[in-house]
Amino acid sequence: MDGNSTTFFKKHDKEPDSLLNETLEKVYAALSVKGYNPTYQIVGYILSGDPTYITSYQNARTLIGKLERDELLETIVNSYIRTELE
Repeated sequence: MDGNSTTFFKKHDKEPDSLLNETLEKVYAALSVKGYNPTYQIVGYILSGDPTYITSYQNARTLIGKLERDELLETIVNSYIRTELE
């Protein structure tokens, strides 16, 4: 690649958005209850893949571990873009 062209990201079969949204809501709530900053913890998890960023409280770590990190990121970016464009 010469550095002047755009790489296309091809996504695989993904989980339904409703499952991703529901999981993120549950994980966010569990992190909040335990006193963590949910945004920082979720970002840390997405960037590193390290499950210890997510509390095991209310099974949050297991729930988020069932999802692909790229799909989580895609869902978050899509949500942000939809919100900003409205």
